Amino acid sequence: MADIAAPKKKDLGHQTTTGLPSTKLAMWIFLASECLLFGALITTYVLYRGSSITGPYPNDVFDIGYTSVSSFILLASSLTMVMAVSASQRRDMTRMRLWLLATAMLGMSFVGGQVYEFTRFYQDGLKITTNLFGTTFYVLTGFHGTHVTVGIFMLLALVIFSYQDRLPDDASFPVEMVGLYWHFVDIVWIVIFTVVYLIPTGHK
Repeated sequence: MADIAAPKKKDLGHQTTTGLPSTKLAMWIFLASECLLFGALITTYVLYRGSSITGPYPNDVFDIGYTSVSSFILLASSLTMVMAVSASQRRDMTRMRLWLLATAMLGMSFVGGQVYEFTRFYQDGLKITTNLFGTTFYVLTGFHGTHVTVGIFMLLALVIFSYQDRLPDDASFPVEMVGLYWHFVDIVWIVIFTVVYLIPTGHK
């Protein structure tokens, strides 16, 4: 029995001197590097805040109510992600797939809302080359939107792999890894939403 059980432990990754599986450690290192990258983008936006000499300015294009709803949708996906991890730990594959799909759908709604927002801003005259605000805004929020899109593909991949029986017997580990990434992009959006949308720039 010990020989049969041994291969299943490999699904969790080899243990490291930190006590964490190597896969989980790699994920944390990756997220740490992403923190530095987003930190640089957010810092750049803050440093150039209010430096544009031509409009449109944030107050000319932002719809705080609309973006707040979109933000709530993304944050709600953290709850469904938690439910997916919980279901995977109970080895309830049906509910795990359901919550993973719900998380992906909420993520798609957020990305769709961001595309609509970008389209409306473009129609209002704010392009990436219009002014410093346009450049820093599109790069920061677009980069985050790309991360959310990658997360959606990861969620859908888990669902597909579960149907193809390509997940380990205990699927909680890969689901947890994707969950870490998903919670990360949600937390980053809280910071971006606060810095970009809620803190005034000084332009009327």
